[in-house]
Amino acid sequence: MKTLKELTSEYRKKRVKIKKRLKEFREVWHKSERRIFSELCFCICTPQSKAFFCDAAISRLSKNGKLFSGNLGKIRRDLGGVRFPNNKAKYILEARKLFLNNGRFKIKEKINQKDILKTRHWFVKNVKGLGLKEASHFLRNIGFGRDLAILDVHIIRNILKYGVINKRPKTLTEKKYLSLERKLRKFAENVNIPMDELDLLFWSSETGEIFK
Repeated sequence: MKTLKELTSEYRKKRVKIKKRLKEFREVWHKSERRIFSELCFCICTPQSKAFFCDAAISRLSKNGKLFSGNLGKIRRDLGGVRFPNNKAKYILEARKLFLNNGRFKIKEKINQKDILKTRHWFVKNVKGLGLKEASHFLRNIGFGRDLAILDVHIIRNILKYGVINKRPKTLTEKKYLSLERKLRKFAENVNIPMDELDLLFWSSETGEIFK
């Protein structure tokens, strides 16, 4: 088990870069609806896939326009490096149908900035391919993740290291996810590191990168 002293020491070293990255996420909110949709599609792609591959695939699809108007086959062919591309291409297409109205994307109107937990619930219930982790990831990546946990393997490995939990959960039901999130939120308060900063700190400890 790692010590809190080690954690705070690492945080001090990375704090400036972490805060800079989160500022970049917040700036995404002020960009176009298409940019917000691209971030949603990135998070749809992430389950059981490496974030770098997902980001590269969505960047390709955005640049060539297929993300916004391509058919299922065209989207599928550009999901190189993303696991389960058939299903994820379908999820992207369904998300496009959900948010595209008269040729314009309308996602921002679904985000209640005063109740991000309620907003997360809406996205989980209405967007195929999004669970609590992915919906939290999406909201963090557009600047609303300060109070949300993105419980992927990297984060769970770290909360084990620091004694937030005693054993790795076999499955993550909604009830279990929310329970772990509460524990992580309390831990973040105790070490005085905001949840979104702690997430990037843990992720960078595992991967060596402050990414997304």
